Amino acid sequence: MSRTRRVPPARRLLRVLSTLLPALALVLGVGAVAPAAAAGTAATGTVSRGWNNFSCKPSPAHPRPVVLIHASFANSVDDFLFLAPYLVNRGYCVFSLDHGQLPGVPFFHGLAPVKQSSAQLSAYVDRVREATGAPKVDLVGHSQGGGVVPRYYLNFLDGAGKVNSLTGLVPSNHGTTVLGMTKLVDAIPGARQAVHGLAPGVADQLVGSEFIKELNSRPDTVPGVSYTVVATKYDEIVTPYQTQYLSGPNVRNILLQDRCPLDLSDHFAAGVIDRVAFKEVANTLDPAHATPATCADMVS
Repeated sequence: MSRTRRVPPARRLLRVLSTLLPALALVLGVGAVAPAAAAGTAATGTVSRGWNNFSCKPSPAHPRPVVLIHASFANSVDDFLFLAPYLVNRGYCVFSLDHGQLPGVPFFHGLAPVKQSSAQLSAYVDRVREATGAPKVDLVGHSQGGGVVPRYYLNFLDGAGKVNSLTGLVPSNHGTTVLGMTKLVDAIPGARQAVHGLAPGVADQLVGSEFIKELNSRPDTVPGVSYTVVATKYDEIVTPYQTQYLSGPNVRNILLQDRCPLDLSDHFAAGVIDRVAFKEVANTLDPAHATPATCADMVS
């Protein structure tokens, strides 16, 4: 007669986490397109195709530099291989920063506590303003970079006076359930703490985190900044997708499928390659010349 071997609770937790953490990494790490592309650029701090040029001076037509903020498990190059040239080709001075680095983890950033990333954003905005002579910048971010990082900067680190607009592409503004995965996390004693220990920037974005509670204790918006949120109903990462929307004055909440019913972009595509979303970025940066985004922008 065989006996069922009892697995100690700690070992059971480790087994579950060994499955859970890669899943969280996969779903929240959608910005890491091609880490090899960063190998030749991270060390020098320069980027090809025209952005992160600190000698760039904004033109009268586009007087504010644009600062791009990457997603979790991403970096300043790979997340913007398409969006940055799109904006540079339209005459903008474009910059992107790496934030949320963990020791010993190359290329995949946005993993440290969000407050650390927000402080890095604050310092980077000051650097861009000093280099360009512009009093204000426009912020554009993907996922974490369009939601919790700039929101904390604007609301808690006195960034409002240095920012004209924030455009969030599928942003994690109010935290995410990750298609209900947070229920699994909370069902396992110690699981949320383990996620936080390994990737605090991921844990901070989960619904119910202490960070999300603190962030949402203040209004979504700050005076003097205009906000655009671009969401997709096919988002499988920041869920429910409606939680990406902001409340307050000077807010445009946009669903991609309202602009183009044929747009099937998920969380990754909406932030990295979707040109309908890019058009809404351009509209926010230059509202005086804004035109409605349509399906035609998918191939423009």
